[in-house]
Amino acid sequence: MLDRHLRPLLDPPLDRMGQVMARSGISANAVTLTGLALGLAAAGAVLAGAFMLALLLILASRLADGLDGAVARVRGVTDFGGYLDITCDYVFYAAIPLAFIMLDPAANGVAGGFLLLSFYVNAGSFLGFSVLAEKRQMQSSAHGVKSLYFAGGLLEGTETILFFLLLCLMPFWFAPLAWGFGLLCLITAAARVVLAAQVFRD
Repeated sequence: MLDRHLRPLLDPPLDRMGQVMARSGISANAVTLTGLALGLAAAGAVLAGAFMLALLLILASRLADGLDGAVARVRGVTDFGGYLDITCDYVFYAAIPLAFIMLDPAANGVAGGFLLLSFYVNAGSFLGFSVLAEKRQMQSSAHGVKSLYFAGGLLEGTETILFFLLLCLMPFWFAPLAWGFGLLCLITAAARVVLAAQVFRD
């Protein structure tokens, strides 16, 4: 929900940084993999109980996630780059909740499992919509130049990152926060299914 409103503010500085990186010979895929490495390091920091370090690593990871697109816009957007980007995103999105589950399985296990379920359902609704949108050659510029069609919703990337940062600031509230965010994820997925029923009706 917030992504399209933040893009006009974030894209110009990201594009300037991306141009410098592209001219230096850095590839978008290398930036994507760096972002994944930082995200997995953040999960490791959560597991170690170093929540402020995890918070900083999450921010660094998502900066890289924004920069890979900026570099790609200079060097050329590729299908594999888009595929790698979204695959790494979902690995990151799963790793942070898993780290909280492993940190305290008794307190966080059930809520964390529900959160991962909601991510799985939401991802399925998003990717399924994207496949059919591409099949019908639908276009949208609301989320910038992307390799996949991005169907927005109540919860998008920005909200998820803010949620992860909140977990790092309030780790002992993981369970209630996970239940609440997971419920909102399922509502987002349900709304996308309703939209798909309207858009893709034969």
